[in-house]
Amino acid sequence: MAKKPYIVGISGGTCSGKSTITDMLGDILSKKYKVSVLRMDDYYQWGAMKTIAPITRIEYPEHNHPDAVDTDKLHQDFVAAISDYTNDIVLIEGVFSLYFDQLRKKLDLKVFIDLKSDERIYRRIKRMMNYGETLDEAALRYLDTVRYRHDEFVEPTRWHADIVINGNADANLGAGIIASYIEAQL
Repeated sequence: MAKKPYIVGISGGTCSGKSTITDMLGDILSKKYKVSVLRMDDYYQWGAMKTIAPITRIEYPEHNHPDAVDTDKLHQDFVAAISDYTNDIVLIEGVFSLYFDQLRKKLDLKVFIDLKSDERIYRRIKRMMNYGETLDEAALRYLDTVRYRHDEFVEPTRWHADIVINGNADANLGAGIIASYIEAQL
């Protein structure tokens, strides 16, 4: 009988290094194993929700609340990936990968990428400016809503993590350590 895939959840704040670690893990592990990756960004219901900033009262599209995620589609794809016994490893990456109970309970390894808020805001501003936002737009939205949602929904999930990785350290080292651990479990 085929063995079920080893399932890893990778979480952390916005721009903490989740995608970088996931990409590196995929590169390392796919040399020997069949790896499937689910990215939570693919499941956002873009534009479906709005939020009002608690201080400035500016309205923004909401992408930092668990309700902004199409959980039905995410759960359907997650179940399909972990039920596919041709997969050796399933990686699920996103700010809410340790938040949803139905996903978290099925994870064999839970990883939280930790990075101080000043570094995350710097990285996020750079990323959002690449998407066409101005410095002021990117900074204001982070300060108005993103940081509050992080404190409310993302930061508490670190206590579910089996391992916390420094998002400011050499990502190759963190990915290598996690990959070695996963290989030892297979």
